[in-house]
Amino acid sequence: MIWQEHLLDDQTHLTETDPGGMLPSVANAAAHVRTAYRIALESGVDKLQGRPRAIVVVGMGAPGLVGDILATVCGPGAPVPILTVSAHRLPGWVGAADLVIAISGSGFGRETVAVATEAVRRGCHLLAVGRAGSPLEAIAKQASAMFVAVPTHGPSRSNLWLLAIPAMVALSSLGLIRADADDYEQMAVLLEDIAHRCRPSSESFVNPGKTLAMELAGNVPLIWGSSAVAAVAAHRMATQLGKNAKYPALHGALFDQVATFDGPMAERDIFADEPGFSVRLVVLRDRDEDPELTRRRVLSIQLAEDRGVPVSEIMAEGEHAIQRLATLIELVDYASVYLALGYGLDPTPVSAVAELKSRISQ
Repeated sequence: MIWQEHLLDDQTHLTETDPGGMLPSVANAAAHVRTAYRIALESGVDKLQGRPRAIVVVGMGAPGLVGDILATVCGPGAPVPILTVSAHRLPGWVGAADLVIAISGSGFGRETVAVATEAVRRGCHLLAVGRAGSPLEAIAKQASAMFVAVPTHGPSRSNLWLLAIPAMVALSSLGLIRADADDYEQMAVLLEDIAHRCRPSSESFVNPGKTLAMELAGNVPLIWGSSAVAAVAAHRMATQLGKNAKYPALHGALFDQVATFDGPMAERDIFADEPGFSVRLVVLRDRDEDPELTRRRVLSIQLAEDRGVPVSEIMAEGEHAIQRLATLIELVDYASVYLALGYGLDPTPVSAVAELKSRISQ
């Protein structure tokens, strides 16, 4: 499979190779924010009261990332622990004093439905987010629990904000997140701006999404977030590269990645007939950096450059944590789709995952 950079500016290719509409889905992020916020208010999520002992977010894949988003936006000083469960069972300690937020883009996710059922059986407070008419909705209604019906289309990863915003509004009502309508509207405005800059008709040399895709091609990305917010975006970037572009990537702590700067994939042979895969450090930056982390970031980038390891830096935009996180995610989502299209791949289907699920269900 050959990387063809010129395809990124071929409008016919971008349309024909993306029949599932992943590029338009990324562009719809701002609309998803506005829609999800409106639906959350209409559903009464902003009227939740009380303070649970713990919040347990249940979801697989992109819905599971919502738990990390909530924990990050609440911050380390949150008075209530937030746990993500991406498994078939709740931890043994979860009970009637806890709030379980079950999220499934389709509402049919077997694991999420099973855990939501278990939560009801244990007497937990339940908030469910998913598609109307789904088994997840049936469980919530049977338990007289709150259900937020969101208009998801396509894979869950293309509906992240439709799934996340209702949960964020719920935590705001519990006093755990400080965000109002203006914060969400500014989030949408920032996402619209990135969508404009990364639109398919924007040429590669001025399009940040295409530029990042070109930098990643032929390299294994080592992705590091310089803050808690950026670390969640780094996780998202690695999973999006895997699912959209079917492309390997690593994310994690900075020192884990620095160790590879002296490895075999860090070497570049300028005389080789064909370039082999090598590593590229991708640093997702956020203004809310700890001063010591800032120092380590600068020194690590210098170390990479001294060893000939290329570096890409991306800076978050916005004031509120939800805005900074969203802007990082939007750009890396675009890059993952453009990387797929540059290799001639349809970014929507994930055949290997579908086959594995089929085998598991047999």
